[in-house]
Amino acid sequence: MTREAFWNLYMPGCVEHYLAHILRSASDFIPELDLVVEKDNRIIGNVMYTKAKLIDETGREKTILTFGPVCVDPDFQRQGLSKLLLEKSFTIAKQLNYDAIVIFGMPSNYVSRGFESCLKHHVSLNGTYPTAMLVKELVPGVLKEHQWLYQESPAMNVDMAKVDTFDQTFKPKAKEWQPSQEEFEIISHSTISEN
Repeated sequence: MTREAFWNLYMPGCVEHYLAHILRSASDFIPELDLVVEKDNRIIGNVMYTKAKLIDETGREKTILTFGPVCVDPDFQRQGLSKLLLEKSFTIAKQLNYDAIVIFGMPSNYVSRGFESCLKHHVSLNGTYPTAMLVKELVPGVLKEHQWLYQESPAMNVDMAKVDTFDQTFKPKAKEWQPSQEEFEIISHSTISEN
């Protein structure tokens, strides 16, 4: 399902199905936030979370969350299922005492779920503010009055050679270009300026 949902969306082929495959064995993986939507005993949607870190100007570390992949079977997209998955996951995350989430994604997909620019919350990646880095405070104001550096879980680093090997276990699919890949390239390589 994950492979079908992401195939050729952000690049020719995809890596998200491999990421979903390896995340469950990562030390930062959070089983309580591995949620699925089922229909007729078939999984049609999924979101997975891992721990990440924010480091403030004094060097203090704060454990937060990141998610990905979040996906819905292509036959069931545009029916509110990703919204359902995310809203439920936010509720559970708060019950688990997490207070912030940082993700990389298309802003148009996530601002309606309460995500905001990383610049607004002074969360940077090596001193820059990527357009695709988005922040959601589960507890309003929890990040204010600090400058933060984001540190992703090592579990999110994908070895492309292993992706290719893993992908060979599936039925072959054509890797092709489509306009959404250029849109993603633009967003994922742009930054927001403080001025």
